[in-house]
Amino acid sequence: MLARARLRPRMDPHHIPPSPGTRTASVLDPTAVAETFRSEIRAELAALPEPLVLVGVLAADHGPSYTYAEYTRKACEDVGVRFEIRHATRLDAEEAIRAANEDARVHGMMVYYPIFGTEQDVYLRDSVDPAKDIEGLHTFWARCLYQNQRFLDEAKTRKAILPCTPLAILKLVEAAGFFGEGERPLEGRRVCIFNRSEVVGRPLASMMAHDGAHVTSFDIDGPLLFVPSSSGDMHEVRETTVDRATALRQADIVVTGVPSRSFPVVQGAEIREGALCINFSTFKNFSDDIQSKASVFVPRVGPMTVTMAIRNSLRLYKNTHPGG
Repeated sequence: MLARARLRPRMDPHHIPPSPGTRTASVLDPTAVAETFRSEIRAELAALPEPLVLVGVLAADHGPSYTYAEYTRKACEDVGVRFEIRHATRLDAEEAIRAANEDARVHGMMVYYPIFGTEQDVYLRDSVDPAKDIEGLHTFWARCLYQNQRFLDEAKTRKAILPCTPLAILKLVEAAGFFGEGERPLEGRRVCIFNRSEVVGRPLASMMAHDGAHVTSFDIDGPLLFVPSSSGDMHEVRETTVDRATALRQADIVVTGVPSRSFPVVQGAEIREGALCINFSTFKNFSDDIQSKASVFVPRVGPMTVTMAIRNSLRLYKNTHPGG
């Protein structure tokens, strides 16, 4: 599913090695992994005939949205991208999106959700021009993802983009050393994901299944199984009755993104010895003892998400500016 440069695990430099006879998971630092991509992004940006200009539409009265917007601004400045935050009320958000769509000076756009916190946010996501949707959330990009369509043209010169948070998680899985070789680098891996949102959980399960994994996906409506297709490149989704305990016990990789303090956090005793554990929720989804059982722990994903969004913006620019 992805073009892959082989990554070496980049661990938190402040991590204290375990004492003899005890297991302590290595903490994978997403900032360090992101920097390996930012070095490549800086070089690509320097070769463009014009500065890359991105816009963030901020219409949510929501603390994390402000924090994320400010983090995006700093990350863009770090690599040489011009980033402008455009403030709006939630009732003006659609107009702000339309204005950015029509602004020829703007090459890409991020919209900070939730705005309404309802299905109206889905409508707003689809109001973004797909050619400027650096988050990869438009229905157009979703169709490409679920159909495993990697290019937009027969000549394979215009690449499809992937949603930035699921893509960030896959890159962290690779950096943690959990990818194999070949077209399906997750072949034989079992994965357990707690989240099936259209923004992260479902796309991630599909992408991992495309890469060969058997994924058990949990949300409030129960579990589903995402598996590689036996008849082609696409994945299959099946009903399953597997319970949490069984799925966690079998999983090589556990990913959590439950935005609730009431979620029963994943305990060290529940997971398989040597598993990779990744938390992308703003809430704590793993207990403190998880590191006594896991081999690698990723406590957050944010720095990689922003980096993948900038990387997507470069891909979109090249799609619309052949030879640029």
